[in-house]
Amino acid sequence: MSFVYVGLIAAIPPPLPDMNSQVEDPDQEVKRLQRCINDLVSLLALPAVWSGNQPSQIVQILLDALLRMLNLDFICARLQDPVNPGWLEILRVSDSCKLRITPQDISRALDQWFGVEGQKSLSAFRHRFGDQDSISIFPVPLGVHGESGMIVVGSDRLDFPGQTDSLILGVAANQASIGLQEARLLAEQRRISHELDHRVAERTAELAAANEELRKEIIERKLAEERLRHEEQELKRSEAHKAAILDSSPDCVVAIDHEGRITEFNPAAEQTFGHRRSEVLGRPLADVIIPPSLREKHHKGFARYLATGDSQVLGRRLEMTALCNDGREIPVEFTITRIPQDGPPAFTGHLRDITERKKSEDALRAAHAQVLRSEERWRSVFENSAVGVALTDLNGRFIATNSVYQRMLGYTELELQSLTFLDITHEQDRDANAMLVAELLAEERQEFQIEKQYRRKDGTSVWVRNNASIVPGTERIPRFLMTLSEDITQRKLSEAALAKARSELANVSRITSLGVLTAAIAHEVNQPLSGIVTNASTCLRMLSADPPNIEGALETVRRTIRDGNRASDVITRLRTLYSKKEPSPERMDLNEAAREVTALSLSELQRSGVLLRYQLAEDLPPLVADRVQLQQVILNLLRNAVEAMSTIRDRPRELLIRTDQDGENKVQLSVKDTGVGLTPQAAERIFEAFYTTKPDGMGIGLSISRSIIEAHQGRLWAVPNDGPGSTFSFVIPCSLDRLADA
Repeated sequence: MSFVYVGLIAAIPPPLPDMNSQVEDPDQEVKRLQRCINDLVSLLALPAVWSGNQPSQIVQILLDALLRMLNLDFICARLQDPVNPGWLEILRVSDSCKLRITPQDISRALDQWFGVEGQKSLSAFRHRFGDQDSISIFPVPLGVHGESGMIVVGSDRLDFPGQTDSLILGVAANQASIGLQEARLLAEQRRISHELDHRVAERTAELAAANEELRKEIIERKLAEERLRHEEQELKRSEAHKAAILDSSPDCVVAIDHEGRITEFNPAAEQTFGHRRSEVLGRPLADVIIPPSLREKHHKGFARYLATGDSQVLGRRLEMTALCNDGREIPVEFTITRIPQDGPPAFTGHLRDITERKKSEDALRAAHAQVLRSEERWRSVFENSAVGVALTDLNGRFIATNSVYQRMLGYTELELQSLTFLDITHEQDRDANAMLVAELLAEERQEFQIEKQYRRKDGTSVWVRNNASIVPGTERIPRFLMTLSEDITQRKLSEAALAKARSELANVSRITSLGVLTAAIAHEVNQPLSGIVTNASTCLRMLSADPPNIEGALETVRRTIRDGNRASDVITRLRTLYSKKEPSPERMDLNEAAREVTALSLSELQRSGVLLRYQLAEDLPPLVADRVQLQQVILNLLRNAVEAMSTIRDRPRELLIRTDQDGENKVQLSVKDTGVGLTPQAAERIFEAFYTTKPDGMGIGLSISRSIIEAHQGRLWAVPNDGPGSTFSFVIPCSLDRLADA
């Protein structure tokens, strides 16, 4: 007997009220009847779900549905196994059931209640499992007399089963009985169909075997007849084929009999040795093609084979010299075999002129010697190169390195061969290096140059400039990467020192420039300070009046605060320009930066008689840059423009500051004056360090300004105007990948 147990069922709906119970609420009664009708409809629809299934699957589907519909504690089915003799038992237990029962408990209880054959009374009763609470048990037969089996349901309700429960269980039993009967009939039909198919297949196989035997006999008879016809045709064509093969063979074919006389001499032999076939047939082979120096050896070897059967040449590929009709001796490769035939032995020799091959071998040996010499020269260059040389495979693993490369990194060649070039590359350079190598392997570039840092074996860093290229492979050697590495650590240190000196010089230039603005700044600060003193005196007089003028005093205090803020703004801008700090990129407005610089220069512009105009773009995008450095550049261009117009007397001194957007990601600022302009010589050298057109100039302002703009990945230039004066402009991107040291 087999037993199937399926685990707890979740989400059990609340129990349905019985049809006999008094229902005070008509709406509840209607809902209960609707649920009952829905359950009956669901039961009637189950045959469509289990159609074609096995009896056990039909019962499992039914039990799951009843357990949910009737809010049962457990439900069990016992039915005849249609395949194996015995009973098949299936159990479902609700997760709300408080009973602690096992499939074995249910099986023993079924035997106790109804007997093994299930023929006892089928009325409801109460039963207790061990010391647990009693539970209502109700058996439902499957079939008219329970011939298909039985369903047993259990519920802790005292009024179970009610009329609704009995109705649903009866309909479910009828549906299950019909489904089980259909399943048995379908199984029987399948069994009979399978037996018929099996019998038909056996008979078909027997007939096919008989037909196959007959077919084989017919085929064998046809093959025998075909072989006879083929042998007849082969006999007819054999001589013609032999002659054709002999005549078309590119090798020399010479046959001799047991006396060593020539019996066959093909056209290739005629062409190679210069003898006509008709002239050599019947002559001894030794007298025709064997050189005089080898004839004695040939005679002895031939006689030894005839006497003892021992041969050193039969079946082997050998080389010798052969004699031509004109007396020349040529190198040949030959093979001698014995012709399988009755009677005295006969032999066939295949000879091939290898004169050209010998020449090729000599040329190949000479080329090999030249390659060896070339490899020696390459090894000498490799080992004695002044720069580091490294060879790696396509994955970056080292193949070979020269001594300069090894000393530069502190590794031995054996240690490097266990590493890749990325393993010793500084972390910040790995991505860029790997991208360039990928482009090289994809043939998007022929070579590349990169300056990066290697990490030495002792942990220190070394700056190198690498020139990398891919070396094409050959038949013997796959392609590989070659890198020439130059140690540029000292150059990098010098550049850093130069950058630091340039930064110091830029700061000196900024302070020098600001020194010129001292008077203007003092004037700017003096005005708000004078206003503060005046406003304070006025405030005291208003407060000491009788009665005090409170409103007037408040107004003078507000003006005092305003003048104090003006003085504070001037000092803040001054401290910003005087500050000495590292480049600090920030989000800024170029128009605002230009206005701040010109605000510090207003007094100087007025004193110099310069008319300042603005053309600032309203939709100018913000940029990321070092505000102080850009303001230093603008201030320098502003001062140069004012000085260029200082000697002008015959026209207005006009200064125009213009901003604009250059493309999608760049902004431009221009300073245009009406001064003396630029000579062609000055235009070429104006941005060189220490070059100046001023008697008292240092020649570093424009050079430093260009360095600052280039550090912002931009460009600074100057052009003469169509009219008087010149225009200095710079353009920089709105966003920077990296702000270099100015």
